[in-house]
Amino acid sequence: MKSKRLAVIDLGTNTFHLLIAKVHPQGSYHVMVREKVPVMIGKNGISQGIISEDAQQRAINTLRQFKSLIDQEHVDQVYATATSAFRNAKNGQQLADKIKAETAIDIQIINGDQEADYIFYGVNEALHLAQEKALIMDIGGGSVEFIICDSQHVLWKRSFEIGAQRLLDQFHITDPISPQDVKALLQYFDDQLTALHTACQQYQPVTLIGASGTFDTLSEIDAHQEGITLTENQTELPLSYDRFFNIHDEITRKNREERLKIPGMIEMRVDMIVVATWLIHYVLEQYHIKNIRVSAFALKEGLLKSVIDRSNSSTH
Repeated sequence: MKSKRLAVIDLGTNTFHLLIAKVHPQGSYHVMVREKVPVMIGKNGISQGIISEDAQQRAINTLRQFKSLIDQEHVDQVYATATSAFRNAKNGQQLADKIKAETAIDIQIINGDQEADYIFYGVNEALHLAQEKALIMDIGGGSVEFIICDSQHVLWKRSFEIGAQRLLDQFHITDPISPQDVKALLQYFDDQLTALHTACQQYQPVTLIGASGTFDTLSEIDAHQEGITLTENQTELPLSYDRFFNIHDEITRKNREERLKIPGMIEMRVDMIVVATWLIHYVLEQYHIKNIRVSAFALKEGLLKSVIDRSNSSTH
């Protein structure tokens, strides 16, 4: 059996990711291509349950770019998943069909449970998870996944359609965000996250593990402030409990222009990061969690791991 090349594509609400990996017969792999493009398909549509014309065009253009990279690398198989923006938009399946017609890339629109599973696989691949219980949190543009786990098992998981683009549209009215809007936002978390409250009371997680998006940007900011050099193959990223609160305070009291000047901030994240850090703040305070870790791996790495494991089990 010879090695083969796999491509996995994660079509998120904010960012489209492409990983191309060379997978060896025994199941180990190395990543050859890692691409991410801020497509922002939730912009100007997610709150109305549609993907706008502009966003559709950005999606198709990005998938065309990905397809040419896939062809250049002579990939054997392509696995593409789409998440919240696609599954909740009236025209989500229609866009997936259009992409398939134009690029031959077949997109599977996955539900929140599958999304949470892939995130767990990715995080478990990146971090040594202790026996103590952790709460994994992945803040997307459309949905937020919460997974309570230990190193062996998922104990509880749930996807909530309260992603950062939705929260931004609904609550970030003035800039900087007003105390009234923060109050309404925190009340909204109380109302929306009752299932998470119950699960955290039951399992008592002691560590919050952040994956992707907002957490990547917070780690970048933290690395700049602390003089830490981040490397390409790092699987755990820096961010401590105290430093999170310092960064949160800085982000929430500044306006857009001032936030953009924070070293490590990226334009794609500059608007959504305010409501997203309030969500992290809420979770830490509400569930008395005093420890933060950040995983460099999330859904796309979990999808790759899952594909490799499935093909290994079918060949044995």
